[in-house]
Parts: sequence; structure tokens; C-alpha cells
Amino acid sequence: MSQQDPRTWWHGAVIYQIYPRSFFDSNGDGIGDLPGIVSKLDYIASLNVDAIWISPFFKSPMKDFGYDVSDYRGIDLIFGDMADFDRLILEAHKRNIKVLIDQVWSHTSDQHAWFQESRKSRNNPKADWYVWADPLSDGSPPNNWHSIFGGCAWQWESRRGQYYLHNFLPSQPDVNWNSPDAVEAILAEGEFWLERGVDGFRLDAINFFTQDKGLRSNPPRLPDEPWPDGVSPGNPFGMQQLLFNMNRPENLRNVERIRMLLDRYPGALGLGEILCGNDTIALAGEYLRGTRRLQTAYTFGLLHPEFGKEPIQHAVTAMEQHMGDSWPCWAFGNHDVTRVLSRWGGAHATEDFARMIMALKLCLRGLMCIYQGEELALTEANLAFEDLQDPYGIAFWPDFKGRDGCRTPIPWREDSAHAGFTTADRPWLPVPPEHHRCAVDVQESRPDSTLNAYRRFLAWRRQ
Repeated sequence: MSQQDPRTWWHGAVIYQIYPRSFFDSNGDGIGDLPGIVSKLDYIASLNVDAIWISPFFKSPMKDFGYDVSDYRGIDLIFGDMADFDRLILEAHKRNIKVLIDQVWSHTSDQHAWFQESRKSRNNPKADWYVWADPLSDGSPPNNWHSIFGGCAWQWESRRGQYYLHNFLPSQPDVNWNSPDAVEAILAEGEFWLERGVDGFRLDAINFFTQDKGLRSNPPRLPDEPWPDGVSPGNPFGMQQLLFNMNRPENLRNVERIRMLLDRYPGALGLGEILCGNDTIALAGEYLRGTRRLQTAYTFGLLHPEFGKEPIQHAVTAMEQHMGDSWPCWAFGNHDVTRVLSRWGGAHATEDFARMIMALKLCLRGLMCIYQGEELALTEANLAFEDLQDPYGIAFWPDFKGRDGCRTPIPWREDSAHAGFTTADRPWLPVPPEHHRCAVDVQESRPDSTLNAYRRFLAWRRQ
């Protein structure tokens, strides 16, 4: 970025999202890691981005590949250790790259010490740190809410004789943001990383934080009501009006608490993820309004399959209408959706199309998120069922193949096994054969490659 107030470095910033499992494996175990990211920081700097956002690397049983955190302050051994993270911060800052980390605060793993205590009884010190509810008189769950990953959103816990809420997997119990003690504990976890030198947070599923205190059942979706953003087709989660299990107006007070924490660290950025709603763009406008809420957020408004003048014009117009003077964040792809080149390009998923998408996004007002591999014009990987790792895709196969297709490893060298991602016999996800020809070493040598187009365009955009 040009010379500006360091407290607002993020105005118009370009953020490169790293999914660490798939970026670069430094130790040959088939899984990407923090030292792997450090080794590729010169590559990232060459893109002319302003920041990186690193998906979860915290201690986890990996039922949802890191989005089920069992220790917010611990680094999972598959990714490295705290010394590796400190080195990453140091080396990134040497290259004028800011570092954002994922914070998954809507839920924890059921292996987290907080939940292990909360589940023991109804009167322990953390009894109200999760969303618990009594069964109905017939023993059934307290209401009709669905989990986005399929099935009922309530899981029975015999130790307490109650159900707990899980908007995602049963092993991901929802934190109770109506508990002052739980909120204080969550914010303390965030402060730990701010003190460690991170430059802000990407806040996962922030509109899931709060539920209706009365736990009212959701009404059915109306016949003419649009399918909610970010919900796979045919998923029962989208068959209800999402009024009481999420998107609650009282959640804005939690957003303000988070902003108060961030404001204690000048320049620290809060980037929210807004998903699952009939109008996530309008909802994002609420989360960004004024100076007491988030600085920016992205929505699933352009993470859907529709491409063309009308849907894009609608999204851009709606974003400007609802954001006002706020700074929107644009994402055309990430670790949760089909790669944009396949999703929008279809049969026309060419490098020319990839460069057109690049120019379209990078000319919009606001912040930009580039998902690793977009700069290489990677297409969605078509994986066999036996290669799938994602529980979401396994549950809804074959109508929805999950998120593994956008999470396959980055190809670094065309002629190497697994495209140079790992020296292991088998990476955690396979590298598709067609991705080898998109490898970094191939594109570095071609002035007209998508990779070099990104570098030139981002250098121009900075000016």
C-alpha cells in the first residue's frame, strides 16, 4: 500500500488466504505446515499482497480439519510449534506482510477442556459456557433446528441429562455467547495472539455466535424465498427460515466487544465471515455500521455458482448500498466453496477467464481476499469418493461433493512427485494431474502466465 496511517493499513488491502494443510509440506509427512509457509514467504511477497490470512493451525482432533479447536493457544504438532509461529510472524513482518489468523469462536471441539468440564454437570463453573437445553416431554430435542453438516443440531449428553447445540458437527459444541464468563474467556484467547504479534483476525461464522434465548423453532422456508447463501443445494439446513438459530440482532453487542479488544491494538483488523442467510450482504452492512463494529467482512454473496452481468452487478450495487462508508471485503473463492475458475468458468475455465476474474475483483472498492491457487488459475479437483476427507462432502455425496476439491495441495514443480508439495508417498489429498501444468515453476518462466499477471496487476493496484 502507499504511505498511509498504519492504523488503517487495511484500507483497500489485498489478503492472501493460506490453507496450511495444502500450502507446502516441509517435513515430508504429507501435510503442509508453518515452516512450509515460512519457506514460501518470498513467493507470497512477490505477489504484491499486503497480508496473509492463515486458516486454523491450533491443537485439534481434526474432525473438521482445524475448525474444531481443542486448545486456542496450542499449535497442533502436525503444523509445528510456537517457535515456528513466532518465526513466521517475524519473517512476514520483515517483508511488510501483515498476518491474520483464523479465530473459531462460535464453537470448540468437544475435546476442549471447557466443554469437558461443562458436560459434567449442571452446576460446575463452566456449566453455562455452552448452549444446553432440556429435552421436550417426550425426550426429543428442544426444537427443530438443523446442523449445517446434516441432521439434528442437538446432541444428547447423558452426564447432564440435556442436549447441547452444534451448528456443525456433533463434535463441535456451540459456545454460549450469552455467558459473560465464556465471552471473557474467548476474548482472552484472542488477546493472547494479539500480544504475540498478529495483525488481526478472520472471524469464522461470526453470525452464528448468538441464538434466540427462548430457543424458538424456525418456521419453514417460504416457497418464493431464495435459498440461503452458503448452504449446499438439498441441505435441510436451508429448508427453514434461519431466524432463531443464527443471524440474531443481539449478536451485534458481541461484535462490539470484539471491536473493543481489537481497538486496544492499533491497526488490528477484524474480518468477519457472514454466511447462511437470505441476504448476507445486507447483514454484513449491519456488522460493519459505524465505528464500534467490525472493520470489514466478506459474505457468500459472490461465492455462489451464478456468473454474469446481472448477479455481479446486483452484488456490487447491494454492497455499496448496505456498506455506506464502511470497507467491504470481496472474496470470489476460499476453502469452503468450489474454485471460482470452475464455478464461474465451466467449460470456459481458461487462463484468459482467470485473468478476467482477477481484473474484475481487483478493480472493486474495498479489501480483497485471494485464495491460494487463484493466482495459478487452479480449477476444482474432481476427487474420487475414497479420496474425500471432508465430513460435509461425505455426508451429502454425490449431490454435494464437499470442500476437498478446492483444498488440494498447491503445485510448486511440474515434474516432481505430487507437484513438489511433499516428499511423502501420499499427501493428505491428491494433487490432480491437470494441476501439474499450472505449477509455480512453469508459470514463473512464462511472462504471460496468470501468476505473472497477478503480480503485475497487484503492483499497479498499489499505486
